[in-house]
Amino acid sequence: MLLFLIGNLMADEAVTTTAAQPSTLTSLLPFVLIFFVFYFLMIRPQKKKFDQEQTMLKALQKGDEVFTKAGILGTIYGMTEKVVTLEVSEGVKMKVLRSQVGGLANSLLAEKKDITKTA
Repeated sequence: MLLFLIGNLMADEAVTTTAAQPSTLTSLLPFVLIFFVFYFLMIRPQKKKFDQEQTMLKALQKGDEVFTKAGILGTIYGMTEKVVTLEVSEGVKMKVLRSQVGGLANSLLAEKKDITKTA
């Protein structure tokens, strides 16, 4: 009688352990979905912004009015591959890293038209 009960318990245990294991594909699916969400919401926009910044830095020319990431406004007086010399005031020049140029000053100082106001 005791062997019969032990046999039934072992059979029930074998059935529950094999049925409870999910497939490998099912267990990896949440990780794949999280990767795609991170890619489209974080990685891709950052890469696009970085590419636009690199294009702007390559297009800089002598005489362009720019601003730095530190908030300094100036006109490009001279350039090398890594350093930009800015004339911040008449006769006052300073050197900054080319990577620290934030953009063209005309895009920063341009007046934005408010379309909600009508006269």
